Amino acid sequence: MRRGNYSAKKKWYQKKRGWIVIAAIILVFAGINGIKNTNTDKSDKNKVSQVAKDKSNSKKSTKEVYSEKIENTEKSAEPQKPVVPTEYKSALRKAESYADNMHMSKLGIQKQLTSEYGEKFSTEAAQYAMENIKADWNKNALFKAKSYQEDMSMSPESIRDQLTSEYGEQFTAEEANYAISNLK
Repeated sequence: MRRGNYSAKKKWYQKKRGWIVIAAIILVFAGINGIKNTNTDKSDKNKVSQVAKDKSNSKKSTKEVYSEKIENTEKSAEPQKPVVPTEYKSALRKAESYADNMHMSKLGIQKQLTSEYGEKFSTEAAQYAMENIKADWNKNALFKAKSYQEDMSMSPESIRDQLTSEYGEQFTAEEANYAISNLK
């Protein structure tokens, strides 16, 4: 036997590293097996509950069972609400904010929502917002008219022009007429 420089090489499973690899593999397989058992348990519970329902249905008349199935089918056949994209909802909230806080016109809000200098929403999102906003455009026009009258001392005709101008507030002629007729 030699002593000194002789060192026996250990096999991979004799090293600490080898046992760590083996333990990791065992844990992975145990986890996968646990997931399979959980899914099996759930399906077994569903089968048991279905058997219980069938037994209770056997006590009912055929007519009662049939009417229940029709009711369940009708409930599931109800149309689901369409999913509204987040961008559309955001555009609507922003439009409501402009209408409620800044008293803007419908056209003014729509342009602000799609403007590259404004909110930059898509045309579709802005269209959705304008179709679903609940605002009193006459009230908004009146608020703006009062502001022009009190803050800038403008005449009723100048206010009408400002309210309907494409460079101004962009209210409709009807909304501007309502506002002017209700100024004090």
